[in-house]
Amino acid sequence: MDYVVLLIVFLIYFFIVGYVGYLAWKRTKSSEDFMLAGRKTHPYIMALSYGATFISTAAIVGFGGAAGQFGMSLLWLTFFNVFCGIFIAFILMGKRTRKMGHNLDSLTFPEFLSRRFNSKFIQYFSGGIIFFAMPIYASVVLIGAARFMETSLSLNFHLSLLILSIIVAAYVIFGGIKGVMYTEAVQGSIMLFGMIFLLIFTYWLLGGITESHTALTNLAPHFPASAQAIGGTGWTTFPTLGSPFWWSLVSTTIIGVGIGVLAQPQLAVRFMTVESDKELNRAVLVGGIFIAFSTGTAFIVGALSNVYFFDKIGQVAVDVVGGNIDKIIPTFINMALPEWFVYVFLLTLLAAAMSTLSSQYHAQGTSLGRDIYETVKNKKSIGSFTLTRIGILIAVVLAFVLSLILPGSVVAQGTAMFYGICAAAFLSVYICALYWKRATREGAIAGILSGTIVSLLWLIFVFGNTAKGLGICMLLTGQSTLINIMPFPSIDAIIIAVPVSFIFTVVVSLLTKPMSEEHIKKCYGDVGLKKSEISGK
Repeated sequence: MDYVVLLIVFLIYFFIVGYVGYLAWKRTKSSEDFMLAGRKTHPYIMALSYGATFISTAAIVGFGGAAGQFGMSLLWLTFFNVFCGIFIAFILMGKRTRKMGHNLDSLTFPEFLSRRFNSKFIQYFSGGIIFFAMPIYASVVLIGAARFMETSLSLNFHLSLLILSIIVAAYVIFGGIKGVMYTEAVQGSIMLFGMIFLLIFTYWLLGGITESHTALTNLAPHFPASAQAIGGTGWTTFPTLGSPFWWSLVSTTIIGVGIGVLAQPQLAVRFMTVESDKELNRAVLVGGIFIAFSTGTAFIVGALSNVYFFDKIGQVAVDVVGGNIDKIIPTFINMALPEWFVYVFLLTLLAAAMSTLSSQYHAQGTSLGRDIYETVKNKKSIGSFTLTRIGILIAVVLAFVLSLILPGSVVAQGTAMFYGICAAAFLSVYICALYWKRATREGAIAGILSGTIVSLLWLIFVFGNTAKGLGICMLLTGQSTLINIMPFPSIDAIIIAVPVSFIFTVVVSLLTKPMSEEHIKKCYGDVGLKKSEISGK
């Protein structure tokens, strides 16, 4: 690589990001500015910020690599990302979240749930889930970007992790959510251009859409034996119904990430940064296009990389990278695309990583500062600014340390795990908070606790991918998983925990006293609310 050109490209990129971060710092003057950008974000910035937070190196490198191993069936995740992550999230949940968040003057997602159900416990417990679980997600995003820097720049993997951590921490600590969202708009624009070009160039390189997909179908006899053993049937066909791979694809990837996105704290809070529903309506188109191209390109290119590698080397993608699927996309980019695009794509991945990491660090910082410390201590003497920035710094260190010790091929799995934990803890309660006035404080607490506990128990003792990796089940019971009867070891925790959480939320709410009419009016902004509506009749 021409390091002079690379240096120039990087300097221009970091100058733009730094300048935007500086503008955000200058315009951040209050807690509301730091946490919600003054609630007056432009719809284009909000949409790109949401999309860039949603789509990270985990999607591009991790799930793109998974598509290289398992095939085009991952495109169902793109459909769910657009339908659930954009349409349902913005139209059905975003508008009510924005309105209720304004009514309750809430600045974070845990505070939103806390004020809706009038419970401080919900705020600090939810903040704890975010602060202690999100480093898993942040670390795999770091790993995805660092792997590309390692492959493209021949840069030490650990040094790449350190550089990324320092740069992102700088503008998040000082710029708050404005620093996050302004830089994400820039980074999202770079990502969109990079992914569109990558898709077009890949099809051109392989002879066109029909030719490339036909060639991939014809490669089925070379489908990895390890994937065939668990139900894989080829790169252009769906896995065998009920097989371990089918369960992994459907429960962990499609449902876990595709539906779990609805309960992501760092995404839900974006809805409270705009001034009216009109901004959310305008953001739907931009967000939908962004998500479709970002995820769709990664999955298509990941699968089609097998055609390129087989033509050039005589091996399929997973064999070329020695089994570490996190290296499939970086290796394909470096081998197949022109040198100038390697620079552009490196910026695309850096933008993807930095945009997601910035939101993760910001969410963790606000969880520690506002949702845990200020709620438990019931005081604001230190203030949201200082303690939140300390929380961000701790979050950076935690993610960096985890990224050093996690194994290979972990990016997609770590992402799905975090999405599943959040869905189990928050999704049922979040939906009830928005749409069911009869939901009570006790019901919400029961839903969050039951979902969290069942999710963790299932991950530790039943779900094979995590139970075997953690080793706790083996240590306590002498078995890798507590239930060895198929398909249970292949069923993701989200399939079990979310229904349990929903049942507890509804049943306990019906068995406990309804919240006051005055409180319900404050939450929903209703004027003539009837008592029959509150009692659920």
